Amino acid sequence: MANYMELLAFGDSGWGDELAHGVLVTVTLALATLPLGLLIGFLIAVAKNSSEPLLRKAANVYTTIFRGLPELLTLFLIYYGGQMAMSALWRLLFGRAFEVNSYLAGMIALALMFSSYASEVFLSAFKGITVGQYEGAYALGLSRFRTMLLIIVPQLVRLALPGLSNLWLILLKDTSLVSVIGLTDLLRNTNIAVGVTKQAFFFFFVACSLYLVMSIISSVGLRRISAWAERGQGRR
Repeated sequence: MANYMELLAFGDSGWGDELAHGVLVTVTLALATLPLGLLIGFLIAVAKNSSEPLLRKAANVYTTIFRGLPELLTLFLIYYGGQMAMSALWRLLFGRAFEVNSYLAGMIALALMFSSYASEVFLSAFKGITVGQYEGAYALGLSRFRTMLLIIVPQLVRLALPGLSNLWLILLKDTSLVSVIGLTDLLRNTNIAVGVTKQAFFFFFVACSLYLVMSIISSVGLRRISAWAERGQGRR
């Protein structure tokens, strides 16, 4: 047991600081991805709910692609394909290459995957809001934008929150994919520790425990947010 505790020590004698840094990267990546994924998902849901056939078709193609592709393949396409596209554009505009770092590539790839599922959650929430809500807002003289901002979005968030909570937990775990493109998240630092110490079971068990702790903390926070969003609704 003492030997295992030494492996988790901070400083040069252990791997505690590397694992802590990995947790920090994992959490910050998930938090950075969340607003981007929510925004794209919301816009895709609005497009799917639109009366314009072209918008609906484009939104359906988007979700079909990113829900159908394996997550790891999407990450590779964004990292390597984005690298080539941005380098070509940057060279054309400024005469030099541009390198896409693994953090940005991971955030974009995860946001695209998250948004494709979040759009379906938002779309279901849209269907839970009656036409009378829109008609009442228009009757009061509210514009489409103010109707969406003041009337629809608050109800949309409440209705979509359970589904989005599940997607957040999935996103938190999917951040482990970025380890394959060199980002020093929890899983990559765990793999490095395993390679050096040969203590595979111990370090992977520690990594599992850390992911579980992050999920539990998230679940507690999400339940409180859900309770806050449901205040004043009464029992159904």
